[in-house]
Amino acid sequence: MSKEVTIYCKNTKSYHNYPLGISLIEIYNDLGIELKNKVVAARVNYKVEDLNFLIYKPKDVEFIDLSTPSGMRVYVRSLSMVLSLAITELFPESTLRIEHPISKGYYCGLDNFDKAITPEIIETIKAKVNEIIQQGRKIVCEEKQTMVVKELFSKQKNQKDKLSLFETLGNPYCRFFRIDDYIDYYNGVLLPSTDYLGLYDLVPYYDGMLLCVPNRENPEILEDVVMLPKMYDIFKEYMGWNKIMKLNNVGEFNVACKNNQSFNLIKVSEALHEKKVALIADMIEKRAEKVRFVLISGPSSSGKTTFSKRLSIQLMVSGLKPVTLSLDNYFVNREDTPLDENGEWDFEHLHALDLELFNRHLKQLLNGEEIEIPFFNFEDGKRYFKGEKLKLENDSILLLEGIHALNPELIPDIPQTFTFKIYVSALTTISIDNHNWIPTTDTRLLRRIIRDYRFRNYSARETIARWPSVRRGEEKWIFPFQENADVMFNSALLFELAVLKKHAEPILAEVPKFCDEYTETHRLIKFLNYFVSIPEREIPPTSLLREFVGGSSFRY
Repeated sequence: MSKEVTIYCKNTKSYHNYPLGISLIEIYNDLGIELKNKVVAARVNYKVEDLNFLIYKPKDVEFIDLSTPSGMRVYVRSLSMVLSLAITELFPESTLRIEHPISKGYYCGLDNFDKAITPEIIETIKAKVNEIIQQGRKIVCEEKQTMVVKELFSKQKNQKDKLSLFETLGNPYCRFFRIDDYIDYYNGVLLPSTDYLGLYDLVPYYDGMLLCVPNRENPEILEDVVMLPKMYDIFKEYMGWNKIMKLNNVGEFNVACKNNQSFNLIKVSEALHEKKVALIADMIEKRAEKVRFVLISGPSSSGKTTFSKRLSIQLMVSGLKPVTLSLDNYFVNREDTPLDENGEWDFEHLHALDLELFNRHLKQLLNGEEIEIPFFNFEDGKRYFKGEKLKLENDSILLLEGIHALNPELIPDIPQTFTFKIYVSALTTISIDNHNWIPTTDTRLLRRIIRDYRFRNYSARETIARWPSVRRGEEKWIFPFQENADVMFNSALLFELAVLKKHAEPILAEVPKFCDEYTETHRLIKFLNYFVSIPEREIPPTSLLREFVGGSSFRY
């Protein structure tokens, strides 16, 4: 029997033989691989593993650093654990709560903390974090029977939020992490020790703290801190609503569903959406004498189209005559589309739209003139005119929906008094537990995977491959203008991941296990395992979620 194992290193594009049971970090040190940034983990057969992972069978191995999304997740998880440990050592009665991503960082609060979070307190926390990093304490991954893990966490004052999660996962064994006597749970791998961490910051952010992390494009610098009052208020409102419902994390949500409360959760969530849409319609109605254009923007798969249709209904209730026009109609012919840095068509670019024609049409509409609406055919990439006319009546209001709707460069010559701006996004406000958040991008990606597969004939692999380009477009063309909105609408539904689960899993299962896209696929499959699946028969046909899973009464 051979006592060696052969690995193929994708970094060096070469095969190597090593003793059975060798760790990834030993392989890395032996090969002397130089990455642009410090290695943090490795992809083993396209699955992300920590550097202490032991090799017993032939594997493909690719070492990764902070420049990859997977590497950044490993870094942020490890930083979160160190931050939680620091707070436990400083304030044993208090609990760190990492609520949601905002301003390219992570908003944090403290439970059972009877003082305001002052800059002085934050500096004290930072000093402790720095001390733990410099000490180079080992971060150890352990796996035990779930019942044993539950018992371990039940004895910790600040870890009770994990118990319902362990109870509903249904796994016989569970992994957790340890630094000395401190234990914590994370939904992915961590660094081998605290001294692998370096660049970070902790700064005051409204009534809490913002955990600042390295820039995704250049990990040698921190992401800029931007105050986003409207976005923060939306998160705070929905987090407060979750607390009223006593559903602060996935474990509590799963328990509620197993107790046959899912139908009530659907009804309440949909009622909240309807109430919010009606309130926005009321705001527009109060400005109806001046407002002629309602501009609706948001990132991919945020539900802009369904929101626009529901808003139209509410505006009609208010006695207005809404007319919807999609910016997609004004795409330039494909051969005229700007190219990105890789020489690929950049469909997210502002100048992928015919701005000259669009603005001319808006001015004509304002002057009471009739226009002929263009139609863009996505199959052949060309724009046509089919004789469809549009003219605004005195009580008409035009709803313009598209990713660039809040960009000031879209309509530079239209007076602001004539516009009402709305930003739509799926801001997931429920967390896995106090230290494991749900990225809003994951909800949107799952929505898009399902919609692309069902209605656009794209595989999950194709959608995942395209997603980084979509995200770069959002960072450049959408997110910088979100605070320009008069109002924000959160399109996320408390129950939706439990519904998306059964739609997404079979689609994700079709992705081959030997391609780059499988890394993200495997992560999403593991993520969906946290949720129980619930039936969707109680979801109304006007629900925003129907845009993605089917069964909508609207035409798209």
